[in-house]
Amino acid sequence: MDERYVEWCAACDWNVDPGEPDPEPGRIAAVRRRLAREYGEQLSAEMERGADGSGPQARDATTALAFGVSLLVHALTAVLLVTGVLLVVLGWETGVQPVVGVLLLALAAVLRPRPVRLPKDEPVLYRADAPRLFELIDEVGTAVGTAGVHAVVVEPAANAAVTTYGLRQRRVMYLGLGLWEILSPQERVALLGHELGHFANGDLRRARVTAGALHSLSVWSYVLAPTDPRQLLDRFVNAAIFLPRWAVYGLLLLLDRLTLRASQRAEYLADVSAARAGSTEAAVGLMDRLLVSGSVEAELRREAVAAQMRGGRGAREARDRAEQGLWERVAAFAGAVPEREYERLRRAAARRGHSVDSTHPPTHLRRRCAAAGGPHPAGVVHDTARAAAVSAELAPARAVLARRVIRDHAG
Repeated sequence: MDERYVEWCAACDWNVDPGEPDPEPGRIAAVRRRLAREYGEQLSAEMERGADGSGPQARDATTALAFGVSLLVHALTAVLLVTGVLLVVLGWETGVQPVVGVLLLALAAVLRPRPVRLPKDEPVLYRADAPRLFELIDEVGTAVGTAGVHAVVVEPAANAAVTTYGLRQRRVMYLGLGLWEILSPQERVALLGHELGHFANGDLRRARVTAGALHSLSVWSYVLAPTDPRQLLDRFVNAAIFLPRWAVYGLLLLLDRLTLRASQRAEYLADVSAARAGSTEAAVGLMDRLLVSGSVEAELRREAVAAQMRGGRGAREARDRAEQGLWERVAAFAGAVPEREYERLRRAAARRGHSVDSTHPPTHLRRRCAAAGGPHPAGVVHDTARAAAVSAELAPARAVLARRVIRDHAG
């Protein structure tokens, strides 16, 4: 028995999940997690029966109501903006109104929908920087029925995502090396297919109007959070904001209910895109790798701590050695995980309702749907030569991020 892995019984599930239960999330996160499990199970059953998750009329009504609630939230931000301007411009004689106006303008500035900006502290690749990578992304996009992206942000995290940035809403993909490096070539195609599938299939929760409203409501929830009642004034303030706080909470729950099911459906459809692009086998393999993503993050931290353990004159050389081959060691770490451990993780995930976050369907349900939806052959073949060419284009980013992982954690 390998001491790195948990000893458990496959027949009776003894010790299948020996870790501590997930920490209790906040009220909103707990509701989202419950809805994610509920909708995930419902949609999983519907997808496995061959349905796409809901009828078009129901989706249209839900979308219209979600956009209506979102516009109401944005209208409130607009009211704050206009009121703030009027108080500043017309209230100079009182001396108090301009101060209140500035506070309202500051709050409106925080609440306003803002376009995503590309990070300045992460490697950003454009088509001229990595033509083979963008060629692969374009081919996967064609396979799933959409276009490619304008930029790729390379990160150390064991994750991936897509969104839009700037006023022109250009597409960007966030590619986490912690996940990319532990995948096989076809699993990488499946990952690209899943992320681009969000553009192809749409996602109500990611729409600019609803995403901005969710952001605004989250800010309101934070601003109106009750304070510790240590003084009489604290109790008065908590009482004064009681009704607004619960109104915001109710709107946030309503918008969550209107968008979470559509978001869950979008995840399942993105998994279908992953299977069509990379093959059913690759999509299922991708789900398994997501189960060890937390272990990959821990391994990156362990590498950094090990590098800093050697102090003195040899500290710099130790960090240099740790940076060299970091991603290869991470891939070897994930590649050494035996099938028995993956099976344990799958069973533990089913017990806990594991998901990437509180808005995703449980991973074990996504894996089951991906396996039941095929078999799909590979729509895009990512052979050894092509994988080597893409890896060479990512080499500068890999070196920069290896240095950051080691030095930031060891610093």
